[in-house]
Amino acid sequence: MAYDSIFKPDLFAGQTIIVTGGGSGIGRCTAHELAALGAHVLLVGRNADKLKNVALEIAEDGGKADWKTCDIREEEAVKHLVSELIRLHGPIHGLVNNAGGQFPSPLASINQKGFETVMRTNLVGGFLMAREVFNQSMSKHGGAIVNMLADMWGGMPGMGHSGASRSGMDNLTKTAAFEWGYAGVRVNAVAPGWIASSGMDTYEGAFKAVIPTLREHVPLKRIGTESEVSAAIVFLLSPAAAFVSGSTLRIDGAASLGGRAWPIHKAQNSESYNGFHRAYLPDVLKDKE
Repeated sequence: MAYDSIFKPDLFAGQTIIVTGGGSGIGRCTAHELAALGAHVLLVGRNADKLKNVALEIAEDGGKADWKTCDIREEEAVKHLVSELIRLHGPIHGLVNNAGGQFPSPLASINQKGFETVMRTNLVGGFLMAREVFNQSMSKHGGAIVNMLADMWGGMPGMGHSGASRSGMDNLTKTAAFEWGYAGVRVNAVAPGWIASSGMDTYEGAFKAVIPTLREHVPLKRIGTESEVSAAIVFLLSPAAAFVSGSTLRIDGAASLGGRAWPIHKAQNSESYNGFHRAYLPDVLKDKE
């Protein structure tokens, strides 16, 4: 089997694209789709085993992928990483700033270290990656960057640190798009809502119990797939989005719209797209479909 992308097979032939957080979840799916479309994918993350496994999967499917470990929260490490990737693989044509993480907690219980750790992972690390890719490569030949956000438009009760960092990335996306446009660099973002991804299995307690019920709060009455996020990222990296920059694309089934006063009717005619042949359902959703 192969990735069933809706895009033409050679869309990114000859291009080198970095995917941070490429060892699992949406990053893994996006890396697979980009490789299936001809890109040489460079996987970046902190867990060598996960990165290696994804690179092997891509190679088994006939694609090209290499990997490097890096803590993107460390400035000197990011500078060295980007320099090394360029030395080994040439110019960087695309960057998917996907790496991130958070933990559920009300604001009153988040200590300074926990708040700053999430901010550094979700916002500072993405900034460092984008800055170095621009300074060391894209400023010379152009390129496209896609940043990862989340559904934080109405605040993020229970994950205020993540909401603050994702909101900051939304603004950073706009600023970078304006400042770097002269060099032919486009910067956009995607904001997934509730997506059936491996990250769902990292939560415990009360938040875990809520996950299977999330679909009831989505007008399309379902949870999204990793492929639906990946397809949006691919579009924003592609020539079809050549005049799109500074935009954030919501991928949430309209869950971020409306209010509690308006009822959500019984679902009909809503089918998901899942082109990822290696996708698997998170344990927390099994027997809930």
